Amino acid sequence: MHGLIGVLHLPALPGDPANDGMSFAQVRDFVLRDATALATGGVDAVILENFGSAPFVKGCKGDRVPPHQAAMLSLLAGEVKQLHGLPTGMNCLRNDAHTALGIAAAAELDFIRVNVHTGTYVTDQGVIEGEAAHTLRYRKALGVDHGANRVSILADVLVKHASPLAPLSAQDAVKDTLLRGLADAVIVTGAATGAPVDEVLLSEVREAAGDSGLVLLGSGLSPDNATLLAPHANGAIVGTWLKEEGRVHNAVDATRVRKMAEAVRGLWRVNEASKR
Repeated sequence: MHGLIGVLHLPALPGDPANDGMSFAQVRDFVLRDATALATGGVDAVILENFGSAPFVKGCKGDRVPPHQAAMLSLLAGEVKQLHGLPTGMNCLRNDAHTALGIAAAAELDFIRVNVHTGTYVTDQGVIEGEAAHTLRYRKALGVDHGANRVSILADVLVKHASPLAPLSAQDAVKDTLLRGLADAVIVTGAATGAPVDEVLLSEVREAAGDSGLVLLGSGLSPDNATLLAPHANGAIVGTWLKEEGRVHNAVDATRVRKMAEAVRGLWRVNEASKR
């Protein structure tokens, strides 16, 4: 997976603490409007996430995403992909790769994002341990680990809103994620949602991933910093900047999407992995 990946943030659903009375039908309409804005604006792919469902469950065994969230994400992802034909991904916050994979297999999606794939991190949800061994075996069991049906695993390293339990260099984090965790790509983020990626950290991740590894920016890309950051990455997951006034809870602004798409055109790093 590479290029400009636009985020579809689901608003708070019924049953979520921040829900203000918005129904499932109204959430669907909101997300489909955003999807159309992303598609017409020129993104290369989209990813859905249950962003409005904070505070998030850990997403690990015994604390998975609630069924109503999984069902809504699945229904919307399938509809978005059918409507626009774009590669479509799933991120079940905080760290539910199990549910994301299940949705991806059922809805014939293309990739998932996992915040903590390997290692152990201290987060605002508590201590989260990566489940790479389980995730890879579940992908194999679902038959979506190869060929046209393959669901790629995009995994964060030194992810935002978290700290590794023990000191961990960017180089070790990348190698653990790609070589031992068998992720298909690594994602590097700033310190928080919408925060730009540190250029030094990005360089370290790029070097550790090597010439063939896929590296994605996971937060904070803007037209102003695109020429600085994009050449070191194969693509970026962008949410906040594409919204009206650059505010994360607003609707997607197709004009801002077009501006971003134009800003990154021709800047992405191209290697053999990104050609596939």
